[in-house]
Amino acid sequence: MPQESIVKKNITLNANLSSVWKALTDPSMTKQYMFGCELISDWKEGSEIIWKDEETIRVTGHILSIDPEKTLQFTVFDPHMGLEDIPSNYLTVTYQLSSENNITTLSVSQGDFSKVENSEKRYHDTLAGWEYALNGLKALLEN
Repeated sequence: MPQESIVKKNITLNANLSSVWKALTDPSMTKQYMFGCELISDWKEGSEIIWKDEETIRVTGHILSIDPEKTLQFTVFDPHMGLEDIPSNYLTVTYQLSSENNITTLSVSQGDFSKVENSEKRYHDTLAGWEYALNGLKALLEN
């Protein structure tokens, strides 16, 4: 995967900005659409961020930047992939939100996969994962 490779997804949600932000950062809500995982952090720049199911930490990372209800950027690493836990195997995820008339657009990007080990598999798994999670988020917020 020689060229820059970034997963980019956009979704329009019939929900106000505050509701979407809460769904992205409240562990009891993330558990409902993010593969049964609670997203846990103190939501400060530089802080750890983890996705944890009932028994196991599934993904770890750190918050790079946060501007509530606008932008959240963090790193991610799955410790169960059999890869070395080194900075070059972490990916960066960015959430960007905008809203008009209580309709919120969430843009998600994750990458650059061309720079990490096992890039092809991780890229394709991530594409499918975001499709699942964003559809679940939409169902949670709109039903």
